[in-house]
Amino acid sequence: MDRQQIIMSFSVPPGPDDLKVIAEEALETLPEEVMEFCENLSIQVEEVADEAMEQEFDLSDSYELVALYRSGKQISPGVEKKVANDDDVLVIFRRALLDIWCETGDDLNALMRQIMIEELAANFDFSDEEIEEMSRRHFQGML
Repeated sequence: MDRQQIIMSFSVPPGPDDLKVIAEEALETLPEEVMEFCENLSIQVEEVADEAMEQEFDLSDSYELVALYRSGKQISPGVEKKVANDDDVLVIFRRALLDIWCETGDDLNALMRQIMIEELAANFDFSDEEIEEMSRRHFQGML
């Protein structure tokens, strides 16, 4: 085995730094078809979606948003900068992720990877069928 696995055992809910490590590890194992779009992707972890995001995405609850991809070229939805000097960002919302983790009892690393696949692939215009196929490979252990 040529890569080092990080195994975390939590007696308290994982904090933002813990989730960032898990997300960065998951980023290295995303399907190739998604990875080709993620050259300059950075990961941020925030507690929950803020009020502005709730309004922007017409959410009834800030816990509905688990992850959000933002292009470094994008100022706001539909408006792009002429010069892209910022990296693309995948924001993971900690409390929403932890709620899903507690409800499902799934492995946190696998759950993080699945959420990342779904959010990134949807933003890179993969079809629902393609996302489902990538997810199926993910759960079968095919990277």
